[in-house]
Amino acid sequence: MASSQAATTEQAEPVTSSGTRRRVAVVVGIVFIDLLGFGIIIPILPFYVRSFGVSDVFIGLLAASYSLAQFGAAPVLGRISDERGRRPVLMLSVGVGGVAWILFGFAAEIGAALGVTVGLVILFSARLIAGAAGGNIATAQAYIADVTSPEERTGALGLVGAAFGLGFVFGPAIGGLLASDAVVSTARALLPGFVPVTPFSLPSFAAAGFSFLALAATAVVLKEPDRIRTPARRVTFVGQFRTALADLTLRPLVIAFFLTSLAFAGMTTMFVPLLADFFGYDATAAAMFLAYIGALGIVNQGVLIGWLSRKIGVRYVVRGGVVALFLALILLAVSPMAGTTSLLGSGPEWMTSGLVVLVAFGALASFGNGAITVGLAALVSEGAAGDAQGAAFGVTQGAGSLGRTVGPPLAAAAYVVVYWSPFVAGALLLVPVALLLRR
Repeated sequence: MASSQAATTEQAEPVTSSGTRRRVAVVVGIVFIDLLGFGIIIPILPFYVRSFGVSDVFIGLLAASYSLAQFGAAPVLGRISDERGRRPVLMLSVGVGGVAWILFGFAAEIGAALGVTVGLVILFSARLIAGAAGGNIATAQAYIADVTSPEERTGALGLVGAAFGLGFVFGPAIGGLLASDAVVSTARALLPGFVPVTPFSLPSFAAAGFSFLALAATAVVLKEPDRIRTPARRVTFVGQFRTALADLTLRPLVIAFFLTSLAFAGMTTMFVPLLADFFGYDATAAAMFLAYIGALGIVNQGVLIGWLSRKIGVRYVVRGGVVALFLALILLAVSPMAGTTSLLGSGPEWMTSGLVVLVAFGALASFGNGAITVGLAALVSEGAAGDAQGAAFGVTQGAGSLGRTVGPPLAAAAYVVVYWSPFVAGALLLVPVALLLRR
């Protein structure tokens, strides 16, 4: 196939064992820095939207806007990386993401000066740009597939997942810290007057800074992998999905990516509002709980899932992840019913039955999401041709982004009606995923 298409190879550092580990480490580091910026925004996003005085439905719409842009960009970036190279795509995407987060931080100031509508337009525009840049995860996964053997790939992709986990440990924690009253007050005293200092602008600017750090790391240390390049060809966005859905191997994986992302997006979008409404958490407290989930994700995706995949096989790991995420969603739906009464009577007030349920939810959600994400990525890599890894990951990540686009506004609307409905609906969406993975 490569010769018939007159494909060429990119000469780069030889793929030795030490060279492979080094390049995998660099990509994992870039993904971590990139996701750190994304994670910083998570705990402040619902409160940022509410600061504009609009309905909670806009929380879901803003969350969806990121994934909508990612849905469109991931297949395109994946295909371009097959044709033009992984490194330039990674550099462009993280740089654009940094600019977007700066714009995101100025949205409230622009809204105060020009009106709420203009401020919301800026907020959504910045989020869309950041989402398009976030489509680079397909390119990062393709890079890993380029430089690893099939036996090493699940573990290496698990390290990318662990980088996500690290981003969700430190990102929300940093975001919550920067949104705290003490840090905001200190920043106002130290920074020049033209810099807007709010609980929302500081985390946004920090996210931009980490994106630019990822850009510098990519430019300085990342080398293009030695691989077969596909020649430029005219393949439409829709055509890529048609090709994937026509493939008997990729079709169930694409559908599974969509449904699990739809379920998980609804949960993550309304999780912080649920903590605020039923447990009294502010942005900083919510960030600490998200950091707990992320810390578990490091262990799960960096160690446990790779080990389980070698012991029992990737397919069984994915199925176990579906069961774990199903149980997590049910626990989250019933967590307010557990109440906020202290379990120990005269003990600390924070040790409540509701907290115990939330802790169990976090453990199950962390394992379930990690097992599904890493496992499905490994199965996609197995099913895709060597010269089309970027396109295959782009399509499946695009399907996931579509789920994350549709899920948040639906979950937000459902939450306004009945708080538990988005979580129960997400659990039910996992039933057909389980059936697909049994085939």
